[in-house]
Amino acid sequence: MIALGKDHQSRFDWLQLTAISLLMVIGIAFVFSATSTDTSVSPKWYNQLFVRQIIWCVAGMGAAGVVCFVDYHVLARWSFVAYWAAIVLLVLVFIIGPVRWGAQRWIDLGPFQLQPSEFAKLAFILALANFLSRPTDELRQPGIFWKAVGLMVLPFLLILKEPDLGSALIFLPMGLAMMFVAGVPVRFLARLVGGGALMILLIMVDVLFAPPQWQIKLEDYQKRRLLVYFGLDGVSPDASPGQRADARRAMRNYSYNVDQALISVGSGGMFGKGFRQGTQNALGYLPKAVAHNDFIFSVIAEEKGFMGSVTVIALYSVVLFTGIRIAGQARDRLGKLLATGIVAMWFSHIFINIGMNIRLMPVTGVPLPLLSYGGSSVICSLIAAGILQNVYIYRRSY
Repeated sequence: MIALGKDHQSRFDWLQLTAISLLMVIGIAFVFSATSTDTSVSPKWYNQLFVRQIIWCVAGMGAAGVVCFVDYHVLARWSFVAYWAAIVLLVLVFIIGPVRWGAQRWIDLGPFQLQPSEFAKLAFILALANFLSRPTDELRQPGIFWKAVGLMVLPFLLILKEPDLGSALIFLPMGLAMMFVAGVPVRFLARLVGGGALMILLIMVDVLFAPPQWQIKLEDYQKRRLLVYFGLDGVSPDASPGQRADARRAMRNYSYNVDQALISVGSGGMFGKGFRQGTQNALGYLPKAVAHNDFIFSVIAEEKGFMGSVTVIALYSVVLFTGIRIAGQARDRLGKLLATGIVAMWFSHIFINIGMNIRLMPVTGVPLPLLSYGGSSVICSLIAAGILQNVYIYRRSY
C-alpha cells in the first residue's frame, strides 16, 4: 500500500462523487414515496424500507471508503480469492437459499437477504482485470482468450440457473468491454459475439415459434416475459377462437406490470404530479411489490415528470462519463480495466432497467443502481464507486 500525502487526498473526482450522492438522496426519497402508501409495511419507523435504504447507503459508503484507500494493486492480489468465494456463494444459493417467486437468488441472513450475484459481478471485474493485465503478446494466444471466457461463463451459468437471466446477461458486456480494452484480438471477440448472437437468435425463434415439444425449457415466467415483449399470445395457429381469447386475456394479465409502468411514465407530463402524488403508485395500479425496486424509475417519472427523468439520466451520464475519464487517465492496464468493467456494469444496469420501464427491453429484474431498493445492489454499487475513486487517486503513482 502506498502512503497518501495531502496531494493525493485532495484529488478525488468530486464531480462523480456529487452525482453519486445526489442519486443516493433521490433513491431514498423515492423509495419512501413508493412505499409510503403500502399498508403491508410495518408502521414502526425502523421497519420502513426507506430507513433500511439509508442503512444500506451508509454501509456502502463505509465499504467504499475502505476500498478507496487500499491500493487497487493490493485488491487485485486477492481478486481470485474473491472470485472463488463468489462462486462458492452462488453454489450455496442452490443449497440453502429460499425459493421466492420461482427463483433461488438469495441467502437468508435474517435481517439481510444476501444476493451473491451482485457481489459476483465485482469479484469478476477484479479477477478478469487482474488476469488480463499481462503483456499484449500473451493476449493474442487463443488459450488465454478462452481462459478469460471461462472466467466469464462460470458465474454466468450459475446465475442463469437460479434463474436470473438479467443479472447473468450483465457479465457479457462487462467481459467483452474489458477484453476489448485489454487488447484481445478483435477477431476473437467478433467470433464470440457472432456465436452468442446466433445462439440467442435460435433460442428466441425456438421459444417463440417452435412447437411446445421442441422448445428449449425455460421457466414459465421467463417465457411469458418474452411473449409479452414481442406481443405474442403463445397459442398455436390452429387454436380455436375461445383459446385465442383466453390467451389474450392471460397475456393482458402477464403484461400488467409493464403496462402500468408505461402509463406511470407517460402520465407524469413535463413536471410530474408532485412528490408522493403519483396516482398510479398511490392507488396501487403500479404493484407495490415492484414499485420501489424494479420500477422505481416509473415512480420518479410520474411524480417528477420528464424533467425529473432527464435529471436522473443526466446524473447517470455524469457518473458514466467520469468513469470513462478515470479509465482514460489510469496509468496502467489494471486500473484501466477495473474502471472499464465498472462503467460497463453500470451502463448495462441503467440501460436494461430504464429500457424495461419504457418497454424497450423485456422485464428482467435488473435493479437501477443507487435508486432501486436493495441492500446487495446499493452496497455493491458504492463499492464499485470506491474502486473507481481508488483508480483515480492512484493514477499518478505508477
